[in-house]
Amino acid sequence: MKETADQARLGPEHRELLGQVLDKWSLEVLDRLCERPRRFNELRKAIPGLTQKSLTTTLRRLERNGMVERVVVSTRPVGVEYRIARLGKTLQDLIDALLSWSATHLPEVERARERFDAAES
Repeated sequence: MKETADQARLGPEHRELLGQVLDKWSLEVLDRLCERPRRFNELRKAIPGLTQKSLTTTLRRLERNGMVERVVVSTRPVGVEYRIARLGKTLQDLIDALLSWSATHLPEVERARERFDAAES
């Protein structure tokens, strides 16, 4: 890939951030929270295969990176709601583009996998 003067080089700090924000569960959590704020159990039910431990870890990591806000809601009993933060909202177009790309190119990727697996066996 050709680099221009205004493009950043992919360094360790970039890999760390991208790994923390664009991993499998983070993408799904951010996608759901871009729709609307949600409580913990609502998020867990909305994302099949996501364990309680993985969701806790993902939310804490996203909160630490400024992508998600944890808001105490004054209900009885007091509850916690997770919302997309201002910084997290800046990822929405990128997430939509990644989802669109994967939907468009998944058949091609599957064919490549089949060719590779056939050649390996």
